Amino acid sequence: MRLLLVEDEIDIQSFLRTSLEEAGYQVEAATDGKTAERLAVDCPFDILIVDLGLPDQDGISLILKLRQIGVHAPVLILSARRSVDERVLGLEQGGDDYLTKPFALAELLARLRNLLKRNNPPGSEATKLRVLDLELDLLRREATRAGETLQLTPQEFVLLEYLCRNAGRVVTRSMILDKVWGMRIQPDTNVVDVHIYRLRGKVDGPGQQPLIRTLRGMGYVLKDR
Repeated sequence: MRLLLVEDEIDIQSFLRTSLEEAGYQVEAATDGKTAERLAVDCPFDILIVDLGLPDQDGISLILKLRQIGVHAPVLILSARRSVDERVLGLEQGGDDYLTKPFALAELLARLRNLLKRNNPPGSEATKLRVLDLELDLLRREATRAGETLQLTPQEFVLLEYLCRNAGRVVTRSMILDKVWGMRIQPDTNVVDVHIYRLRGKVDGPGQQPLIRTLRGMGYVLKDR
């Protein structure tokens, strides 16, 4: 599940990014409205968290711009502005929910889940990814192959989600480090190879058509046919 986090307070952004990734989200972060707008245009997100006090523009203005350019993903507003008028304004100007600072992480995660359920009702294909007989339920954070549940760690699920979203396309180690780990580890690490090896052992069981392929010198691809 791809999430755009727009927060200019670095400590809060770092805490949220780590917590959200541990919860299974694939997170892109921005500290200003201009960067957030570029990221939202470059690649679709399933949900957004937007702080109102951005350095280059008000968060409300950013939300309005995103709606005007066709970004319809639900937006959770995160702000220190606590008055009823401020909250009403945020909800009337394109926000889907409003959470004031300071906040409890458990409540933030619950609000995100509710927004996703509200915008993707039961049976909605937007909540699932399918590649041949592999299926990912993005709300429940569960993966199955030929109807059998795969026992994945949260990081393995995020990695498999990224491969599924790019099924049929080669993704390099650098791309995976950037999108799955946020390039917060050394580029010469073998963490990608280790996780791919473990993931392949769970996805490509005995007697099943191999889905995860290694292309030597290039990267990895999840075959879709």
